[in-house]
Amino acid sequence: MPNLGPVELIILLIIILAVVTMIAAAAGRRNRSRAPSAGPPRIPGDLQERARLLMEQKKVISAVKLIREETGLDLKDAKFVADAIAAGRAVPIDTAGPADSSTLADRARALKISGREEQAIFLVRGETGMNHPEAFAFVQSLQPETDAL
Repeated sequence: MPNLGPVELIILLIIILAVVTMIAAAAGRRNRSRAPSAGPPRIPGDLQERARLLMEQKKVISAVKLIREETGLDLKDAKFVADAIAAGRAVPIDTAGPADSSTLADRARALKISGREEQAIFLVRGETGMNHPEAFAFVQSLQPETDAL
């Protein structure tokens, strides 16, 4: 092996550290990666309602635990879903479960009627890509259902 001077040794050490760092980072990404999913988790409508009630009561841990138990989601995803439900953001409804064929308008109307108009606006924005004034106008145009049978 040729004699290396101090500059060459420092350069070699930096290269070795860079390679080790890249290997460690790749291993970390591989451990965190999951199989590709078909999109956001689908949560049954009744579960969303129960989780929303728990979140309103400031029972975040109970809501996350409920979501994890009934869906099999990991902690991070269950917390994300619980926060989305609490904020009124769009969470896809599981149509394979109990029949819940509510439309966006129906869900936004229900939020508006329950006094959660800002959450209805966030819901519309999240599902449609509308800007705030457009979503606000949409929510304002929603009238209570009068033809309930």
